[in-house]
Amino acid sequence: MEKINELKNMIEAMAKDCEKFYSKGQNSAGTRLRKSLNELRKKAQEARNEIQSIRTSRKAEKTGTSS
Repeated sequence: MEKINELKNMIEAMAKDCEKFYSKGQNSAGTRLRKSLNELRKKAQEARNEIQSIRTSRKAEKTGTSS
């Protein structure tokens, strides 16, 4: 859950730059927004890997205990 909360916080932090870029036409806000989106992508991939790892270990536990 910690990773999901990090993603939520990152998205909330990007809201100001998003508004500045789309509403006010500030190109520098677009640069910051692209950088933030790239970091968001990396964090999301970390969360996916963690989830997959937990799923795999749970499957292994079930298989190991039923043998």
